[in-house]
Amino acid sequence: MTVVTLMWEARAAEGRGAELLAWALAQEPAPAPLRRETFRAPQDRVLVLTWWETPDGLDAELPELPEPEAGLLTRPVHRWRFESIESIESAT
Repeated sequence: MTVVTLMWEARAAEGRGAELLAWALAQEPAPAPLRRETFRAPQDRVLVLTWWETPDGLDAELPELPEPEAGLLTRPVHRWRFESIESIESAT
């Protein structure tokens, strides 16, 4: 089995950062991923990472977060896939 991380990143239209963040938090891919983290950054950017276990690696068919309505964004969503190579957790 391989763990694949899907990365979804978008930048909100002027003044709509809170709305984009709320929209992203409301998205619930089915089935649920192993893990999910949502981040916000300067310039009203929102990043969602989801982790999936699959035998098909990076070619796996996995549920992607959709594009929100066009007026909510300054540009199309950016998406990337990553294959997990190593994971180290801090002892603290």
